[in-house]
Amino acid sequence: MDIKPRQLEIIEAAGQLVTEDGFAALTTKRLAERMHFTEAALYRHFKSKEEILVTMLNHLAENIDERLGHLADEHADPVERVRAMFDSQFTYFQKNPQYLMAIFATGMLEASHGIDTGIERIMVVKRRHLLNAIKDGQRSGVFTSDHTAETLGHILMGTFRLHMLQWRMSGRSFDVRRKGMSLIVATLNLITC
Repeated sequence: MDIKPRQLEIIEAAGQLVTEDGFAALTTKRLAERMHFTEAALYRHFKSKEEILVTMLNHLAENIDERLGHLADEHADPVERVRAMFDSQFTYFQKNPQYLMAIFATGMLEASHGIDTGIERIMVVKRRHLLNAIKDGQRSGVFTSDHTAETLGHILMGTFRLHMLQWRMSGRSFDVRRKGMSLIVATLNLITC
């Protein structure tokens, strides 16, 4: 996906608006004002608000794929790899909460196939990296084989998603990384042999 620098600036500004004031604040008029554009100039880069959100989600999916891919190369130990993956995710969203807001866009906006597809792409990317680590752990006897790797991955991803939802709903009032890593370590203890 080739995002031009100006498009990335628009995405960041859109994310800031959503993070500051919610989805209702994301109007092309307010976004154009934030960018010191006219609305017509904004439409030269994106056709709609939905296209901005879809581009954000696709950009995030690529970022996750790249970060988790590097961690897989750096951490041969499956437990350490899973810890590093979630630590990377918590750290990223703590620094870039606008992307978390985009993920939770589904259900807040009118039904959008593009947004649903973008969110599904993120889930597929995360699940692929996570399942590789879990399967490596099951082959080496580190993780339980009493349940499928898919089930263990579902438990970990569900723990992550619930935690991120609580963080968003609290107005990001707590240290998402510290509390999140505590939850992930506890969950790993449940699935480690």
